Amino acid sequence: MKYWLADLKWVALRLSEKLAKHFWLPFHRISSRTPDLYSKITVNKNVPIEMRDGICLYADIYRPVIDEQFPVILIRLPYGKGEVGSAMVPEGKFWAKKGYICVIQDVRGKYRSQGEWAPFIHEIEDGYDTVDHISKQPWCNGNIGMTGKSYYGYTCWAAAVSGHPNLKCIAPGVTATDVYNIWIYNSGAFCLGSAGTWGITQNAKKSTNKYRLNTNHLPLIETDDAAAMPCTYFKEWLNNPVRDAYWDKINLNQFYSKIKIPVLNISGWWDLFLKGALNDWQGVATQSHDSHTRQNQWIMLGPYDHSLTTETSGRIGRLNIGKKCMGEWYDTLQHFFDHWLQGMKNGFERTERIKIFTVNDNNWRYESQWPVSGVRMTQYYLHSQGGANRIHSVGVLNPHQPGEEPCDIYFYDPQNPVDITRATDLWQRAKKMKDRRELEKRSDVLLYKSLPLKNDMEITGPLMMTLYASSSVSDTDFTATLVDIFPNGYVLMLQEGIIRATFRVTDRKRTLIKPERLYKYSIDMGATSYVIKKGHLLGLEISSSNFDRFDRNLNTAGGFGTSADTVRATQKIYHSHVYPSHITLPIVPR
Repeated sequence: MKYWLADLKWVALRLSEKLAKHFWLPFHRISSRTPDLYSKITVNKNVPIEMRDGICLYADIYRPVIDEQFPVILIRLPYGKGEVGSAMVPEGKFWAKKGYICVIQDVRGKYRSQGEWAPFIHEIEDGYDTVDHISKQPWCNGNIGMTGKSYYGYTCWAAAVSGHPNLKCIAPGVTATDVYNIWIYNSGAFCLGSAGTWGITQNAKKSTNKYRLNTNHLPLIETDDAAAMPCTYFKEWLNNPVRDAYWDKINLNQFYSKIKIPVLNISGWWDLFLKGALNDWQGVATQSHDSHTRQNQWIMLGPYDHSLTTETSGRIGRLNIGKKCMGEWYDTLQHFFDHWLQGMKNGFERTERIKIFTVNDNNWRYESQWPVSGVRMTQYYLHSQGGANRIHSVGVLNPHQPGEEPCDIYFYDPQNPVDITRATDLWQRAKKMKDRRELEKRSDVLLYKSLPLKNDMEITGPLMMTLYASSSVSDTDFTATLVDIFPNGYVLMLQEGIIRATFRVTDRKRTLIKPERLYKYSIDMGATSYVIKKGHLLGLEISSSNFDRFDRNLNTAGGFGTSADTVRATQKIYHSHVYPSHITLPIVPR
């Protein structure tokens, strides 16, 4: 009876999905600005494809009703090729009508496919074997491309690493090749609300009951058992908190030099994996052993979250960003594949390698370099008289170096973390973005504000926080969040970052801090392209938790994930001539 309410909610959700599968999914269409080449298509379901070890993985094959050879688009995913959530039925139809054969496969151990599900482990070999099988079919013209989002973006990269000669290009979206520092951890902090809960609920043939999970549970390593959903690899992730041989088996970013095909990376300013997409694009463009490959790496960065909610909503929180962001994803994918798989002379190869959407200009533009041409890396410094966590005495953020100013002090209690993201669907956070003004009431959040801007300010490029801080404990976290403060008081999150103190030097080992000693921390806050409008304020929040996007640092410096003990920490943030805490903003002059 312990889980009766969670199980009831799960049954209701599954019922609604089953109804949608029959009454919505068959009629859903992907919007497109290009004409269909074929009106009639056929689908062969659950076609077995044998792997080298004898395991069969099953695929649905969508193709035009005509006896000709076509290029193939392959999608390999763990979410069910016929399920509502993955929406692969309209995807398969979309590509078939555009003149491709689309092969959509359940990965090993998921849904119809045989074998044991072990995330990330088998995707290089299985990707190679699947491409090899397709290349030998009479309906394939020898040109195969891959696309997919999130995990099935990772399977694109895995197949590219395998080096099969018939894989001509890939277009992975909202994903990353560095499993350790993008998927599972981030600067030492465990990605609990995303990868942690994802891992537990995926540990079966089909997705399991997410409502049973309580991310507040301690010890952290027992979260799966507390939900009666034991997950071996979840515990393995927690037992390997540093970058080591365990992660080297599945981190594909070590193989940039092996990539020998054109790649179109797509990500979004509010996607959890944004930094991974930028790293992957730059990694192949600089490290591939093939010069032609280095020249043919593209990246598209839109106003997206992980689930691409802005493609249909046109909104980020309460901010309306217009309609030009809608429909761009698939049109760009088709433009890319038409050139590299169909051989069309559509000019794609002549486009600049960077395509970005600038929020509040609400339009796309092309750039030739990253950071973009003309950008001025500008330091905005923290200032206060020691009261940046008081409602009526907030800190100041401006480009002037501080003088002799008192530090700001707050107390971080792991039993009461900053939890504005806890009730938010992190995969749809553009759509579910909360008003952050409520955080001004918290004494453990420091807020630094600029004056109202006299002119629009464009921030386009990477964001980095340099923080001088001390703590009363041997391990703790520091967080930084860049926000847009509207004239009516509404606060919108632009980007955020975190650093676990014991990972300030390297992610290969933990290095404890000495209590009360001041340290310099570099907090990677990803990137953005956003215009702060005239009359708005630029804001920066500093704290020590972002729960449950990340696990809470318990401040004990003990064995990671195995303790339920917590300690309250006294945190000091310094901003003086000697210790000038600041955020580096990529400002584009206007």
